[in-house]
Amino acid sequence: MKAKVTRATAALSLFLSILLAAAWSISGATKPAAAPKKNLPYVYTRWKQFTVKDGLPNDHIFAVKADGPRVWVGTEDGLACIDKATGKIQKWTEKDGLPWRAVTGIDVNKKTGEVWLALFGGGLARFSGGRFDHWHQLNSGLVNDVVYAVAIENDNVWAATTAGASRYNTITGEWTIYTEKNAPMEEIWNYGVNYNDGKVYLAVWGSGVLEFDIATQKWKEYLDPDGEMEIDLYRDDGIVHVITTGVSYVENVLWVSSYFGVCRYDGRHWRGFFSKEGGLPNEFTNNVKARSANEAWFCTDKGLGVIVDFPTNTWVQYTAGPNPPAGKAVVKQGTETLETVELGVGVPHTFIICADIDGKDAWVGTSKGLGWAIGDDYYAGLRARPVHITAGSKK
Repeated sequence: MKAKVTRATAALSLFLSILLAAAWSISGATKPAAAPKKNLPYVYTRWKQFTVKDGLPNDHIFAVKADGPRVWVGTEDGLACIDKATGKIQKWTEKDGLPWRAVTGIDVNKKTGEVWLALFGGGLARFSGGRFDHWHQLNSGLVNDVVYAVAIENDNVWAATTAGASRYNTITGEWTIYTEKNAPMEEIWNYGVNYNDGKVYLAVWGSGVLEFDIATQKWKEYLDPDGEMEIDLYRDDGIVHVITTGVSYVENVLWVSSYFGVCRYDGRHWRGFFSKEGGLPNEFTNNVKARSANEAWFCTDKGLGVIVDFPTNTWVQYTAGPNPPAGKAVVKQGTETLETVELGVGVPHTFIICADIDGKDAWVGTSKGLGWAIGDDYYAGLRARPVHITAGSKK
């Protein structure tokens, strides 16, 4: 009896298939095609979110630094360390010896493993061997206690402060202060600092980007040539604006974030990017982290803008959805939307403050939590793959 039912079902299925094919033929319609393939960038579709519910001391994330199996997180109310293998979080607040509650910058000395912390109002701290050491205006050569960012340069530690930059030699104990008196700073409000390939770069409010060559001890300044404070008057003539917030130098390319757009400099040519032209979510940019000469992550107040392929001006925008933890990723090439991907879990919030690259992964700090973008199958540039367009989006 069972065999007869199976044969009858198969016959009915075949008959329905023939009728369906005939209907398509009579109507002149074509069968639904598979998703078309286009050259598209990698889109992070696997995200994990971390908040106070998971053990962070605060959801307002100021800084994040990947450190091998660990990730260090600076928040408005303490320091945290995430074990990537287990997901466990250890945290330190002022009750645990942290010298100041707000941690706005983090860097790790690769030779010693020491973790250096920029403290917003509390100076500079070093975490090593389970102990915090503390430097401030009253016990050191730190120029100001409001420290936005920190960077390791050989045996030196650079601190970007609201009143200039300080350089501390960890071997000799010597301090050097850089202000308008001995550096080309029209303003002394230092937002960001980055070291790579023998040069230190400072992002300075009102003074663009300053480059310090370690070998020659000489400065070089990058200022907006047209001198306009509100707009970029002449396209690609230099840095887009003098109010810079972040700088990231990699593979001989300088990436810069500002309050009025972002830009790229390869040593010969400048290129500015603005939201009206497509990829950048908004001009007001808090920070930047570059992965390569062709890829950089810009942290804006309206989402994360990742330029994933500079030659083709291809971007991926990541934003949070109205129903957390869901989010959305939009692939844009110029002003054209190539792909829209709905994410079950995305960035924790659309106000993006900081980011760091961790091999194929990335970490994103927001005003309401930390996001871990997991990219086991990450690839750089563009690759032929199916297009995913959600309802209501234009191809």
